[in-house]
Amino acid sequence: MLGDRPEATIASLFSDSNRSGYRLLAVLAVCVLLTFLDLRTNWVGWLRYAGGYVTGPVHYLAHFPTSMASWVSLQARTTEDLRDDNQRLVRQLLILEQKAQRLAVLEAENVRLRELLNSSARLSARVFVAEIIGVEPDLNRQEVVVNKGSGDNVFAGQAVLDASGLIGQVVEVGPLSSRVLLITDATHALSVQVNRNGMRTILAGTGHPDRMRLLYVADTADIVEGDLLVSTGLGKRYPAGYPVAVVASVRQDPGQAFLKVEARPTAHIDRASHVLLVASTASQSEQEQP
Repeated sequence: MLGDRPEATIASLFSDSNRSGYRLLAVLAVCVLLTFLDLRTNWVGWLRYAGGYVTGPVHYLAHFPTSMASWVSLQARTTEDLRDDNQRLVRQLLILEQKAQRLAVLEAENVRLRELLNSSARLSARVFVAEIIGVEPDLNRQEVVVNKGSGDNVFAGQAVLDASGLIGQVVEVGPLSSRVLLITDATHALSVQVNRNGMRTILAGTGHPDRMRLLYVADTADIVEGDLLVSTGLGKRYPAGYPVAVVASVRQDPGQAFLKVEARPTAHIDRASHVLLVASTASQSEQEQP
């Protein structure tokens, strides 16, 4: 009995090996047959299609970790990119807004300079442009400082204009800058005439940048609201025929011999940034006399 066991075991091994070999040959035969049928006919396609329901989920499950890792990485990168893009756009917006403001300032300044140049063409005297660099802080004084001085041939009494009318006259000259007394100052007065009929009168400042008054206007005077007041050239301080103010109101109080006439300067007293200095030959010659 004991001697027969090794032989039985070896025989069983060979028999199992034969069965495995037969199964392998059968599988190979089926594979060859299916391959032949797949190449030669189309009826095996439904089997492959049906098998997709089984193999498809397996493929998705096998690829799921990789897909999830890619999705998480993409989301993280997308969020960071959006944050960077947002910060970059905010910076660009600030830069563009600053440039737009600067362009608006330059455009407005260009318009003012063109208006000044057009105004200078209407004057027979030589003029040059100056920039206002300071304003008198004293409320009782209507004065500004311009960036032209004695080195630019500025002289005391020189007329100062803007694109719309008279602004004032130079009262103090320094080496690099000059002080200009505005026509709206309470101590300032000049001779004007009504452009409509030529009536002459005196226009005085009130200390307010938008209000002036006419002195000693008879109650019978032909003056109405809206009349344009122009310089007469008397006193040789201001060029003749240049706009100074527009009559804003005319009022007569009972028992008074003179009218109360208020006027509004034609020049932009409180908004001008550049002005014209008029090189009046007559005035300058008077200044140069000993």
